[in-house]
Amino acid sequence: MTSYARLGSLSRLSTRSVQIRGLTTSAVLRNEATSNLGTVQVQKKPIGGFRGGIVGFLFGFSLASSFAAYHLLEEYQQASAVLQASVEELKISTEKVSAHVRRIEAVEKDLKALSDASASKEDISRVRAEVKKLYDGLHVEFLDLRTHVWGIQQDLHKLSKKESTEVRI
Repeated sequence: MTSYARLGSLSRLSTRSVQIRGLTTSAVLRNEATSNLGTVQVQKKPIGGFRGGIVGFLFGFSLASSFAAYHLLEEYQQASAVLQASVEELKISTEKVSAHVRRIEAVEKDLKALSDASASKEDISRVRAEVKKLYDGLHVEFLDLRTHVWGIQQDLHKLSKKESTEVRI
């Protein structure tokens, strides 16, 4: 308490000559010390044109960048969807081409089997020559038979004219 009294007397003496800040926290001394200091004003930093321009530029740049990034992402998604559709279409057309190739290979295999089983031109010409020989031979035999029948008819006709009953065999 004695130290507080000393400080109090010192503070009264010092407030008149030099302001010394005391270490006390009592209400009396605090009021006395603050009453002599005056009012403290909060200094506001003025926003100048240059600093406001920089802040505005950064705000506008960030807004434009986010807008551009949004549209770029949207465009990327659309391009990706188109590319995916193109890949699906390519896959379907590839499957169709593969199916056609398999069919062509099957037809070629059947064609080879048929060409192995079928006759060649030489075989056909040889068979044609044999058929012609057979036809000519049959034609000759037919003509011989016809002449024989004609001869029998002539004999029969002669016999019928003679009115004889002789039969020659």
